Amino acid sequence: MFFKIKDKDKNTQARCGVLETGHSKVETPVFMPVGTRAAVKAARPEDIKSLGCSIILGNLYHIYLQPGIDLIREAGGLHKFMNWDGSILTDSGGFQVFSLGSIRKILENGVEFRSIIDGSRHLFTPEKVISMQYSIGSDIAMVLDECIPYNQDYEYTREAALRTNRWAVNSLEEVEKLGKRDMKVFGIVQGGFIKELRRICAREISSMDFDGIAFGGLSVGEERGLTMEMLAHSIEYADRKRPLYFMGLGDPEGILDAIGLGIDMFDCVMPTRISRNGSAFTQNGRINIKNNKFIRDFDPIEKDCSCYTCSNYSAAYIRHLVKSREILASMLLTIHNIHFIMDMVSKASGAIKADGYNSFREKFLEKYKSGKK
Repeated sequence: MFFKIKDKDKNTQARCGVLETGHSKVETPVFMPVGTRAAVKAARPEDIKSLGCSIILGNLYHIYLQPGIDLIREAGGLHKFMNWDGSILTDSGGFQVFSLGSIRKILENGVEFRSIIDGSRHLFTPEKVISMQYSIGSDIAMVLDECIPYNQDYEYTREAALRTNRWAVNSLEEVEKLGKRDMKVFGIVQGGFIKELRRICAREISSMDFDGIAFGGLSVGEERGLTMEMLAHSIEYADRKRPLYFMGLGDPEGILDAIGLGIDMFDCVMPTRISRNGSAFTQNGRINIKNNKFIRDFDPIEKDCSCYTCSNYSAAYIRHLVKSREILASMLLTIHNIHFIMDMVSKASGAIKADGYNSFREKFLEKYKSGKK
């Protein structure tokens, strides 16, 4: 069995489970660090593994452009190419439909992108996306979907949602052609911010033979309360027996809210991106290490943090590295920030098993929002 629910919190929808791929057993809820171009920025695979990560995410659009699918296949697959022996989930390029809106064209049979490298044109079809992910050895493949900007009108949203559902059917047909496989495939629920369409999409994707269900098109600029309202509504009509994945959520408050609604999987560039900008998560909120108050702070970023960074370096030293634009700054902050998220999710799992998730979440966020170092 690919996914098994092991524990449920009695007072919320939060649950713990395990999903098993050909490369690792993944305890859920789980945060997946993003390795967009076959690398988690400013971190070695060994670093990521030492933080307890058993699954990471890659982006098909970017690795298709550079170094290319054929080269990765020639190297023995994505795992061997990047020296990662854990699981890999690959995104389909659907988010680039949203993020690269000025250089893509939506067609009935797929999406035509212009390369961000040389401007050349490339067509991603639902079938090609599945085939490429299969050929590079992805453990979990995402279907091609149409992720739309926030607050579009009903007709635009409906057309995009129904097109995504049609592409989901095409994707499963391609899976059947590939025959017996180890690769798992997730369908994606779209529908913008229109509850009727979210309900239709959640039911339709749940009726298909997918291994998991993802929720896309959220956290794209809307107010957080609306995000969780639409997520809760979508989950109500989804098959909860399968792993549920919120695409693109990486802040502590959002992750904890979504876990309480029953989400099992998360990914986001946020923990690594803010590292490169000199920011760090702490129990008392997010800090900017460039602030002057850290000039002579010879304590670690967080005194009771067990990560490699906090065990060996002071806030003052890391501030110096950031101000000096040393690459080591990004590396050390990346280790700390991923550790913070992984540790938070691990503690959330413990609270679920003890039927105390609400209390854990409230206490964690009260401290996190306090804004004090």
